[in-house]
Amino acid sequence: MPSTPQSTNLIMSATDNLKDLPKVDATLKDQLEGFTPDKLKHAQTTEKTALPTKEDIQTEKTHQNIIQGIEGFERSSMKHAETNEKIALPKSEDIAREKIVSLVETFDSTTLKQTDTVEKNLLPEVEVLEAERAHSVHLQRLTSFDQSALRPTQTIEKNLLPSREDIAAEKGQQALLSGIESFDSKALKKTDTQEKNQLPTKEIIEQEKAA
Repeated sequence: MPSTPQSTNLIMSATDNLKDLPKVDATLKDQLEGFTPDKLKHAQTTEKTALPTKEDIQTEKTHQNIIQGIEGFERSSMKHAETNEKIALPKSEDIAREKIVSLVETFDSTTLKQTDTVEKNLLPEVEVLEAERAHSVHLQRLTSFDQSALRPTQTIEKNLLPSREDIAAEKGQQALLSGIESFDSKALKKTDTQEKNQLPTKEIIEQEKAA
């Protein structure tokens, strides 16, 4: 059978596709070509079913009971209830505040009387002006004072020595204090005090009578 141009194109495209395929390792290629199903080992599949725990069973039962209770609930067993609306009365403070707001909102501005504003500018007294002027002049002199006009001065410290009389008086006072502090009271002699009551003479009595 002669080849057609279409079959020739298919063969050429298949050859080109085989060239583009990745190369397989020679060792792996030999293993794949020599593989036979009789080399596989028999394996047995074991199915494991995990039983639910006691808590899972109890939860499932509770869930089922809730669903059954909802599905089997009879609305005829419900009692009619009326909703009571409670209106809280306002406090005295709230009422007073509401009255003030109402008065402000309903206030008639046409009842107001027109007034003229008089601005009074009180002038300071003469004494205040004089004091302010003197203070201003004093500040101006202080700020415009030229320090270069000052002359350098040297402070001389004088240490005045005490006079001879001051030294003698100081020595006498120190000797007196030293004698008082070191005085021995045991050196004193015992004395007896005698009280004398002198009677007035005759001349003194006569003078007292004449007076």
